[in-house]
Amino acid sequence: MSTETLSIRIDSETKRKLDELAQQTRRSKSFLAAEAIAAMVKLESWQIGEIQAGIVELDAGRGIAGVEVRKMAKIWGKTKLKKSK
Repeated sequence: MSTETLSIRIDSETKRKLDELAQQTRRSKSFLAAEAIAAMVKLESWQIGEIQAGIVELDAGRGIAGVEVRKMAKIWGKTKLKKSK
């Protein structure tokens, strides 16, 4: 996979912590930053995809009314797990 350079600005405290983490893990700051950005992009992409899929479901009329959701939430809140002996 090819790579590209990206310059970013971070606050001094975050930079200090990144320096420490890089030293402790024996990884470069660039490696750690790239890993963190990749994880965030993956998570945010998944979340946005799920939200968009939910909107499609609602637009197709496959949703549950808020009143019904509140009823279910009340029932779930009252349900207690039985302790095993």
